[in-house]
Amino acid sequence: MARTHTVIASPVGDLLAVAEDGVLCGLYFEKHLRGPEPEEWGTRGDADFTEVRRQLGEYFAGERTGFDLPLAPRGNEFQQRVWHLLTQIPFGETRSYGDLARQLGDVSLAQAVGSANARNPISVIVPCHRVVGADGGLTGYAGGLERKRFLLDLEEPAARKAARLF
Repeated sequence: MARTHTVIASPVGDLLAVAEDGVLCGLYFEKHLRGPEPEEWGTRGDADFTEVRRQLGEYFAGERTGFDLPLAPRGNEFQQRVWHLLTQIPFGETRSYGDLARQLGDVSLAQAVGSANARNPISVIVPCHRVVGADGGLTGYAGGLERKRFLLDLEEPAARKAARLF
């Protein structure tokens, strides 16, 4: 297994992209909670991330609403199920931890969903920022709540923005 990494500039700060055998397995913010240690990044391989860089650039420019990249997040079976559900949340929408727990068939799993969500290794592309509290409020985010707010604002539909007073 060959690991490579690069750093991608973005409006939310530099993003560390990590791949295993050419497949994206991590995308982390600066000062990311639970991010990998430098010895886990692999060798620098900027050319390996051309498509990741292009799609992220389009996303941040408001030209892309979804990603089409091979992904290989590492996690247990439950985490994988939660992360898959995250990829099903439409652009510009949010879900609560309870909503995701219900999709898994057991509303009592909301806290476990939150824990899995917090360990999502592929930020932005696997959109854990689209998960909010039961009351719609922002809750913890590995990249910080300011970044979560930025991403949700970026994705907010124009009609909804126009209807807001503030």
